[in-house]
Amino acid sequence: MWERWARGTLLGLTVILASFLVYLLMTRMDSVPTPAVSMSGSAERSDAGIDHFRFTRSREGAIQWEVQAARARMFEAEHRARLEQVQVTLFGAKGWELKLEGDEGTVDTARKDFILVKHAAPIEVQLESGYTIHTNHLAWRDESRTIWTDDPITIRGNGLEVKGRGFVGHIDTEEFNILEDVHVAITQ
Repeated sequence: MWERWARGTLLGLTVILASFLVYLLMTRMDSVPTPAVSMSGSAERSDAGIDHFRFTRSREGAIQWEVQAARARMFEAEHRARLEQVQVTLFGAKGWELKLEGDEGTVDTARKDFILVKHAAPIEVQLESGYTIHTNHLAWRDESRTIWTDDPITIRGNGLEVKGRGFVGHIDTEEFNILEDVHVAITQ
């Protein structure tokens, strides 16, 4: 008799809790935004939209690098510009230029760092030493004047092909390190 009464009580509590859970799900369903709504919300939060955007970094009167984009959305509170159809020019200590192109990018307007991404084909970086770097994502750290990526990378030139994952390059000294999974092949 005692067991029957305990089962009935537990069954009743289970039904009440399940009903309450269904009620919460049904009444709260409209308050959760869909991903599409949140994405359009972030586009509307931009402080300004600029066509033919240009951002230049200079030190001691010399231009260090320049970012140009077909379009930019500025987020002043975040010190960030989100870019489309991007071209970057880096100027080395020896006066040479390094030109990069990407489909999209981001500039940190406070720290003067940027990120460049290319979707269809890899970003191609041609160095004065005869090597060419290929990757789909590059970031620039202005303080250390380095480019880096965590993505796959290929470096070709002077009879070598080096592949790996992750990369750090010091622009002024043209010293480059592939971080892991390094494979080297001699080419003709």
